[in-house]
Amino acid sequence: MKEAKILIYDGSFNGFLTSVFKAFDERIEVADIQKNSLAQNGLFSDTETVFTEIDKAKRVWNGIQKKSSYAIKNVYFAFLSESSGIEMTLYTYIKKLFSPIDMVHLNFSDDTILKINQLAKSVGREKHRMEAFVRFQLTKDGVYFANIEPDFDILPLVSKHFRSRYADQQWLIYDVKRKYGLFYDLNTVEIIRLDLQNISTNSIKENSAFTSDEYNYQNLWNNYFKSTNIKSRINKKLHTQHVPKRYWKYLSEKKQAV
Repeated sequence: MKEAKILIYDGSFNGFLTSVFKAFDERIEVADIQKNSLAQNGLFSDTETVFTEIDKAKRVWNGIQKKSSYAIKNVYFAFLSESSGIEMTLYTYIKKLFSPIDMVHLNFSDDTILKINQLAKSVGREKHRMEAFVRFQLTKDGVYFANIEPDFDILPLVSKHFRSRYADQQWLIYDVKRKYGLFYDLNTVEIIRLDLQNISTNSIKENSAFTSDEYNYQNLWNNYFKSTNIKSRINKKLHTQHVPKRYWKYLSEKKQAV
């Protein structure tokens, strides 16, 4: 009987898919799949570092996609959830996909299938919220800057939306929690690593990094937002359901509410 192994990868999605390829190709008994930044040795398991290989990652991606375009989306979205133990849950999910049972990915009575679907749905909901709630501020360098603090790692999912919508201006969306961002330079979108000490929120106090015109526009938007509200029709419970309070500190129209 083979001894179970813990596979250690670099934390990237391609690294995870490479680990899956290795497990299948070498028929490894997998005890766990862990990011190298969080790796812990098991008492009765050997560890092995898996180096990312794009060609092997693509083979796994294409294999899942052939099984189901619905399933491949679930795999990617669920991975971005960063849920504890997501790698092994996804590995189990992928093994089920390649079982002889047809349409297994739609069997929601299976706990693994159900969990992956629920996580993917939550990530998809967060993606749509970020596309709606991002508020750019014009810096003195001519770059439109926005902070976000999502529950999940959704920046890779919103890149296409913002590149299409704001194709004529330079912008930077920075994930406060994960300390990286997307920068669009009018040609391409690049991932950049930052460790900002001063996080810009919708504070009434002005930040010297942004133009004075920016705050004039914010005030106009704020006044418009308040003037269109009908007090007798305000439903705070419904409003916070659609615009949760955790987003308010980055919404310019919520300056008075934060």
